[in-house]
Amino acid sequence: MNVLTATKPQIKCAIPDWLQECLNAKEDGPDACPLETALICKAFEFAYELHQGQYRKSGEPYICHPIAVAGLLKFLGGDSATIAAGFLHDIVEDTEVTVEEIEQRFGSDVALLVEGVTKLSKFNFSSKTELQAENFRRMFLAMAKDIRVIVVKLADRLHNMRTLEHLRPEKQRNIAIETREIFAPLANRLGIGRFKWELEDLSFKYIEPEAYRKTQELVADKRADREAKLIEATEILRSRLESSGIQCYEVSGRPKHLYGIYRKMERRQKEFHEVYDVAGLRIIVNTNEECYRALAIVHDTFRPIPGRFKDYIGLPKPNRYQSLHTGVIGKSGRPVEVQIRTVEMHQIAEYGIAAHWKYKETGSSNTQTSTDDEKFTWLRQLLEWQRDLQDAEEFLDSVKGDLFYEDVYVFTPEGDVIPLSHGATPIDFAYRIHTEVGNHCMGAKVNERMVTLDRPLKNGDIVEILTNKNAHPSLDWLNFVVTGTAKNRIRQWYKRSHREENIARARDLLVKELGKKSFDSLVKSEPMQIVAQRCNYNSVEDLLAGLGHGEVTVNQVVNRLRELVKAATPIDTDSEESTLAVALQKTTAADRRSTSTDNKSSPILGVEGLMYHLAGCCHPIPGEGIIGAVTRGRGISIHRQGCTNLESIPGERLVPVSWNSNEKNAGRPQTYPVDISIEAIDRVGLLKDVLSRLMDNNVNVRNAQVITNPGKPAVINLCIDICDREQFERTCTQIKNMTDVLNLRRLSQVEIGI
Repeated sequence: MNVLTATKPQIKCAIPDWLQECLNAKEDGPDACPLETALICKAFEFAYELHQGQYRKSGEPYICHPIAVAGLLKFLGGDSATIAAGFLHDIVEDTEVTVEEIEQRFGSDVALLVEGVTKLSKFNFSSKTELQAENFRRMFLAMAKDIRVIVVKLADRLHNMRTLEHLRPEKQRNIAIETREIFAPLANRLGIGRFKWELEDLSFKYIEPEAYRKTQELVADKRADREAKLIEATEILRSRLESSGIQCYEVSGRPKHLYGIYRKMERRQKEFHEVYDVAGLRIIVNTNEECYRALAIVHDTFRPIPGRFKDYIGLPKPNRYQSLHTGVIGKSGRPVEVQIRTVEMHQIAEYGIAAHWKYKETGSSNTQTSTDDEKFTWLRQLLEWQRDLQDAEEFLDSVKGDLFYEDVYVFTPEGDVIPLSHGATPIDFAYRIHTEVGNHCMGAKVNERMVTLDRPLKNGDIVEILTNKNAHPSLDWLNFVVTGTAKNRIRQWYKRSHREENIARARDLLVKELGKKSFDSLVKSEPMQIVAQRCNYNSVEDLLAGLGHGEVTVNQVVNRLRELVKAATPIDTDSEESTLAVALQKTTAADRRSTSTDNKSSPILGVEGLMYHLAGCCHPIPGEGIIGAVTRGRGISIHRQGCTNLESIPGERLVPVSWNSNEKNAGRPQTYPVDISIEAIDRVGLLKDVLSRLMDNNVNVRNAQVITNPGKPAVINLCIDICDREQFERTCTQIKNMTDVLNLRRLSQVEIGI
């Protein structure tokens, strides 16, 4: 490697050999330098010039980062436009250069990629969550135009993660969490195994450093002994395969990455010595037929473990991953996992989309071939499912839910494979097929038998959805659907079907805050249109519908209006704008008084000074969307959004409320009762194991009931004390991951007989 010396002589940056070869070719003249190489050199030189004098937190010249990103893209086999974008991806954010100038210098392809990965740090947002959500919205839209956008972004994130030690601990953790929740699943969706594994391990290192260190020590402890046994098994298999006439491209040991080992230990509550695929064997052959022949030889050489065979060749994963997986007992008596695949399958498993970037030969590489379009149906679906979500936190939660890997495969009656999340129901299946199929679902058949709509689907089920044009979603579905797709579509249908009621409710709320005259001026005002846009709504009417639905609060709208009106309007008692300004100022003063008193202690915002109680039918907990219902004699009843009892309550009696994130409680945190039902295979010690999971999460049990019948699963009904949704979801996940647990669901008031 050659060395690029920055302004400070003691700080140096290595130029990789591939880049030096490009620069040398350019020096040799146009005849020796293809257009693709010239574009790469031009991008590097432009980035080097603009990043002069800039340094990273590590002290190295900033240009080292774009060089590393471009190198990762080169490693993946990226074309010249992709590699050029790697050099230029931070230009718009860190310098005065615009996207238009990049397009003039480098073409529309490079400009599109750079714009897609550029952060929105030059814009103002009301919260960090909103900024993050808007970044991802923009990134996904750019991905829909050209999938290479996310590959550039993944390379950028991977190098940032490799150099994360130079940031302060709080920032390290925040970036690592975002990486594990968004970027590692995206790498998995694109099939780029090399990136996914490293992103997960690096995130693991900063999020749970102690667990990372212990796992690292456990893996290193008996590495030599484990590798010796793998080499022995490798030689045995290689000899058997060659004697059977199968030409092996590779037979080798395969280490499992640290986060994968840790997750398996946590999910299945196993000790390290019980995880049999800490390392495994990989066999790479030439054809699909040889894969199955090799499988037969593996099973003949070693004893197969029942239930540990998976055929991802006949049934590929959604990211196009293909392989045969089988578990066998090795010569040492220890279980070993063996993967068998072709050379092409191995390339796709390691590099994913980068293994088959193909574009139309029309000079425009932003348009994928029809074959490539089919590979990324999930991306267009994800964009369609999220497009109507205005709330930033809801958008991020939904994206995270839809990115995580599906592990249940069911079939349509025509034989098409539909991947779904674990625990998905016929309603989830219906919405995955099409929004209208879900909206008009009236029943379902699984394997030609009628089933209830909340029945969890299993691998291999053949699902048929029965529809009726007069059928419509029920808010009760929100209690059992598991995919973000289904949840969002149900909420959106409910919102649209009650749009006029929501708008009327929002008008009443604002009239109460501002007065009739001020409100009439407000609806037509330019500040109101600006507020609507800042809240991610296309029009004032859409904003009012969102306000009435509870997506935004009156305080949010009024505070933003106050800022705009105060900055632009002098006090003139004869003008409508001044009337609005005075009303907003009065409202703000009232808000301050309310915030200074009630908001510190009241767990619910929007009911200050009023009598209220939590509804017993749905038992809402902090972190869940809630809405208030005015009752006769009992004040305001706080329900979970989606509670079926809300359907019978007139719109004028519903009021938007929210949990108070600033609530200050002395001593033990406030808890809320939640009823759950667990269905599990009956065995000795089952209840004890469930209770131990609850104890690990500091969850108190108010009441417990166990129902057992010979030959049937046991049912455990519990009433537990929960602090917030995060604790509830974490606890439920740990219980669901128990081997014997078949199902866990939250009970309604009707189901528990109240």
